[in-house]
Amino acid sequence: MRAHRLLDFGVGDHDTSRDRGLDSGQYRAQIRGGQRLECWGDVVLARPDARANVPCALDGDAWSRADAVFDGRIGGGLAGRGGGRWRTNRTLPDRWPIDHAGLRFLVGCSPSGHTGLFPEQAAHWSWMVNVLTQTSEGASGGASGAAPGAASGVAPTPGVLNLFAYTGGASVALAAAGARVTHVDASRPAIGWARDNAALNGVSTIRWIHEDARRFVDRERRRGRQYDALLLDPPAYGRGPAGDWQLDRDLPGLLEAAVSLLRPDPAFVLLNVYTGDLDAGGLERLLAWALDSRPDGGAPSHGLGPIEADTLSLTSADGRLLPTGIYARARRA
Repeated sequence: MRAHRLLDFGVGDHDTSRDRGLDSGQYRAQIRGGQRLECWGDVVLARPDARANVPCALDGDAWSRADAVFDGRIGGGLAGRGGGRWRTNRTLPDRWPIDHAGLRFLVGCSPSGHTGLFPEQAAHWSWMVNVLTQTSEGASGGASGAAPGAASGVAPTPGVLNLFAYTGGASVALAAAGARVTHVDASRPAIGWARDNAALNGVSTIRWIHEDARRFVDRERRRGRQYDALLLDPPAYGRGPAGDWQLDRDLPGLLEAAVSLLRPDPAFVLLNVYTGDLDAGGLERLLAWALDSRPDGGAPSHGLGPIEADTLSLTSADGRLLPTGIYARARRA
């Protein structure tokens, strides 16, 4: 199967400098923070990962067979200035399809060091689809605005708002389950990539919005728009039409504004981050504060159950867990 697999991660003494044009000292300095070795379909990639700070399980021969290696620091977005570049050992297409979580996605070696997909997010997709499925089964007559032909039993909601939606992994997964999604991202290349992913899966219930998330939320508040569910996956840093974005500075205000767009009895809210000064406990407290600030009052009147917060991880071929990000989420009580 042309899927994603985490082959290995960590810090090691293996030296692939001969294949990559680096001397041994440069290579050891580069991997001091750790790396991850991944199979994306039939392509093997090695990339930096600061959280991969344990010894590698595989020897240098396995790492030296990587088809491409990203040297440097991974940046934000698709074209982010991460301070690095890809070194390829064979010619690779710009993008290639892989199977993941029952769907298909295009991945590739972007200039920032990203591949266009965060595979660990499939755990969130499953959780959101499960919430919507149970919500639709428990609703008399189904949700309003339902579109015909939803294959999975999820009655399409009047709206799942996906902010910082990137290349559309969550949007495609939700739409494939029959939901309507408003996909918001400030990057035109990311939206183009997301549209390709949607076409690859034959989904058509996604509304595409190329705009800064803050501006879009402010406009929706003025219009009195409401959504049944909310998903945010903001970067640590970024630039958009509304200016620069800094997670630690800007997230609280945006989160407070975004949750005000939720209907009185929302299906879920999910907040996921990869970097910043927050830990899972801090993210839980931030989400609780935002929900308590809603005009309809705080818990339990906002209609959501207890917040769960934890670390998102990938499992390697030998069963080890690589932490990738943190999240806080709550579902309809």
